[in-house]
Amino acid sequence: MSRPSLLLITADAALAILSVAVGYCLRFGGASSFSELVEPGGLRLLIIAAVVIVSGFFCELYSRGQRFSATDLAARLAVVMMVSLLVLSAIYYLVPMVMIGRGLLSLALMLCGVMQFALRRGLHALGGLPGFSQRVLVLGVGPLAEVIEATINLSRGRYVLAGFVQPASDIMTVSEDRVVGHVKEIARLVQQQRASHLVVAVTERRGVLPVKELLVCKLNGTEVLDSPSFYERLSGKLLIENIQPSWFIYSNGFRITLLKRLYKRFLDILFSLTGLFLALPLFPLVALLVRIDSPGPVLFRQIRVGEKGREFAILKFRTMRQDAESLTGAVWSQRNDPRITRIGGMLRKTRLDELPQLFNVLKAEMSFIGPRPERPEFVEQLTERIPYYNKRHFVKPGLTGWAQICYPYGASEEDALEKLRYDLFYIKNYSFLLDLFIVLETVKVVLYGRGGR
Repeated sequence: MSRPSLLLITADAALAILSVAVGYCLRFGGASSFSELVEPGGLRLLIIAAVVIVSGFFCELYSRGQRFSATDLAARLAVVMMVSLLVLSAIYYLVPMVMIGRGLLSLALMLCGVMQFALRRGLHALGGLPGFSQRVLVLGVGPLAEVIEATINLSRGRYVLAGFVQPASDIMTVSEDRVVGHVKEIARLVQQQRASHLVVAVTERRGVLPVKELLVCKLNGTEVLDSPSFYERLSGKLLIENIQPSWFIYSNGFRITLLKRLYKRFLDILFSLTGLFLALPLFPLVALLVRIDSPGPVLFRQIRVGEKGREFAILKFRTMRQDAESLTGAVWSQRNDPRITRIGGMLRKTRLDELPQLFNVLKAEMSFIGPRPERPEFVEQLTERIPYYNKRHFVKPGLTGWAQICYPYGASEEDALEKLRYDLFYIKNYSFLLDLFIVLETVKVVLYGRGGR
C-alpha cells in the first residue's frame, strides 16, 4: 500500500474518533461524561474507526491513483456510512458492552462522512496548487528518461516534471524544449527549478555520471534516486529492463528470512483452513454443476512450476472442455476462449475454480500469497526472453498475489513481463502488512468479479 493511502487511512481513523467526540458534545451539550464512553480501554472508538476504514476500503476510497468527482465522492461516502451503520448495529447486537447510543452513532457517522468529504476535497484542491506538488528534475534525455516522464504523469499531480538535464552522452528522444540545461550546471539547475527530487535516468551510466555534482545536490537536501527506485516508488512494480544485477544485490529488500518464512507458513495454514471451512459447503454444488455442464472429470490437475523450479500438480475445478488442448498443446487462454464451458466461465469470473488450490497450500506446494505458478512449457520460453523471470521462483507460488490485484488476467508474453514487474516488487517488499492488504484486495476483486477470463 502506498504512503499516501496509509496517511489517508490514519487521517480517517482520527476523523472517526473525532466525530464521536464532536457528536457527543452536540448531543449532550458537553464532554463531561465522555470518558465513560471511551471505556473499556478505548475499544468502542477503535471498533468504530476500524469499521469505517474497512467499509471505505471496499468502496475503494484508498485505491492507488483514485480521484473522484465531488458527486461520486459524496455518493461513496454515503454508502460507507450506511454500511458502517449496519455493521456496527450487528456488532452491538452481538456484543452489547461495546455499544454507544443509536442517536449518537448516527450523528457521529454523519459527521464523519462530512469530515472525510471536506478532507478529500481539500487535499484535491491543494494538490492542484503548484507549491504542493513535488518537482522532479530528470538527468537524462533518452528512452529511459521518457519512461520516467510517463511515470510522473501517472502520479496524478503528486509529482510534476521540472525538466530534463542533458548528460555528457545520451541519445535525445525527449522533447528538446523540455531540456533545461547541461549536466555541468546540474547543482544550479536543481536550485533554479526548485526540484525536490533528482532522478538519474541515463541510458549509459559508466564514466558519465557527475558524481561530485550529484553529491552536492544530495547534501543540499535534494533526494537523488536512480530510475528503477523512483519508478518502483510511483508505480508499485519494478523497471526490469533497466535494472542491473548489482541493483538487486545492493537495494533494500529481497531478504526472506527464516522468521518471515515461519510466520508466512503459519498464515498460509490459517488462511487455507479458514477458506476451506467457509468454502467446503460449495464444493459439492460446484462439482455437480461441472459434471452436468460437460463430460469429463470434476477436478483438473495440471503441472506447474513452484518454488526453486520444482514442479507440482495444481488442483482446479475443470473450466474447459476435456479435450481443450488435444490438438494445439499448451496455449495461452484468451478473452472469450471457445474452450471454456458455460459453467467454467462463471467459475473463472468468481474465482471459484481455484478453491481446490487451498489443498495445495496446505501441502506446502503453494503459499496463499505469491506469484501465480506458471506451466513448464511457458516458463521455459519466458525465462529465455524476459530478464530475471526465473527470480520469481525464489518464493512459493500463490493462490493470489500482488500482480493478481494490480493487473488483469495475463495471456501473452507482454502480460507475463508486466506481471513479473509486480511479482518482483512483492518479493522485494514482502511484509505482513503487504500480505494483509493483498488479502483484502483479493476479497474485493472476487466480490466485484474483476480480472477473470
